[in-house]
Amino acid sequence: MSSTKSKASAVVESTAETIKESTDAATKGFDKTLHAVKEGMEKAAKGFETQQVKVKESVEKAMKTAEEMVSFSQGNLEALMKASQIYATGLQDISKHLAAHSKTSMEESVAFTKSLMGVKSVKEAVDLQSGFARASIEKAVSETNKVTDASVKLAEQAIAPLTARLTLAVEKFGKIS
Repeated sequence: MSSTKSKASAVVESTAETIKESTDAATKGFDKTLHAVKEGMEKAAKGFETQQVKVKESVEKAMKTAEEMVSFSQGNLEALMKASQIYATGLQDISKHLAAHSKTSMEESVAFTKSLMGVKSVKEAVDLQSGFARASIEKAVSETNKVTDASVKLAEQAIAPLTARLTLAVEKFGKIS
């Protein structure tokens, strides 16, 4: 159970770090754009009147791009938050399932131990043990398959908002080239 909690903590920490990196990248992009706009304005003040018109158009375009980038970055952050929420919820559901399975397994082991105490011969004990071992292995394989399927489904659901943002980025910024 503590392993699950530590994994959940690691997921939360990883998500927080990813959010911070995304925010830092958006800030750096905005700062670079703002710096470029300031340089353009200085050149426009020094240039000819025709150059001033061209610079003004460039500044307006850069500001529009900066606004679009800020808006786009905000959408990325929202997608990351949504993906993180989906992942955390899914991980919690899987953890609950594993805890319930562990409880059931423990109860079955206790019941097996009680029945093993009531055997009257070694052959009966071996037969009982073999049956229990076979059933335990079958249940373990079944549960592993269920957890694997749930994990794959969770990964698909959690990555969906990020994939949508990546697709939008390719569509939006692919036109620039």
